[in-house]
Amino acid sequence: MTDPQNPNPAPGPDPGQQPSYGQPYQGQQYGQPPQPGAPQYGAPQYGTPQYGAPQYGAPPQPYPNPPAKKKKKWPWILGSIVVLLIIILAATSGGGSDDTDSTAGSGASTATEAGEQRDSGDANGEDAAPGLNTPVRDGKFEFVVTGVEPGLTSVGGNPYLTEEAQGQFVIVTMTVKNTSDQPQSFSPTGQKLLDAEDRSFEPDTSAQIALGGSDIPVWDNINPGNAVTVKLVYDMPAGATPASIELHDSMFSGGVTVALS
Repeated sequence: MTDPQNPNPAPGPDPGQQPSYGQPYQGQQYGQPPQPGAPQYGAPQYGTPQYGAPQYGAPPQPYPNPPAKKKKKWPWILGSIVVLLIIILAATSGGGSDDTDSTAGSGASTATEAGEQRDSGDANGEDAAPGLNTPVRDGKFEFVVTGVEPGLTSVGGNPYLTEEAQGQFVIVTMTVKNTSDQPQSFSPTGQKLLDAEDRSFEPDTSAQIALGGSDIPVWDNINPGNAVTVKLVYDMPAGATPASIELHDSMFSGGVTVALS
């Protein structure tokens, strides 16, 4: 409808411009109810919020396994060393025991064979031990037994050095020669006297000192090529008969036997 006062109709709202409050949209007549779903004038416009889909990256990866701990090698090395030492000790001790047993058995066998040979020689009159004034050798020494004097009750010309026998003194006189090219030590304690009952006696060094008559002291070196006279004194039971003497270059030598009767 036109206003008679203003024949030009009012221009409608710009289609791109939002109508002012109270003004209807173009094409809407006053007095007409709004179309369903159309917004009321002046009502805030709420649209459905548009949320973008969340952007997710690759799914989270599980935490990596911690690095495996390195196994310590030194306990194994130490254990191996201990085992090796035990094996070595066991082998060494076992070998030593075997060697000792073998040596002891060999020594016992040798002594038994020597006794059997001596008994056989005495019974058959063969292989008898050499007697007085016969040179015999053991190691670096050559021995010659020159005399035996039994039945003495005391020895020593000095009253302050006289020695009394428990039973009887037996004096064995011999010469000892060093056949080597080096000085050799002579020890009277290595010379064993045996009686008829096969009992063994050691020299009485105190009686030997009291007796005197030897070219050397009780213990002394004999130079190469030299021969000395030695008097050994043994304290034996009264009535015992000296049968033989076993002479040694040293306490570790095999020895040689000389018959005294």
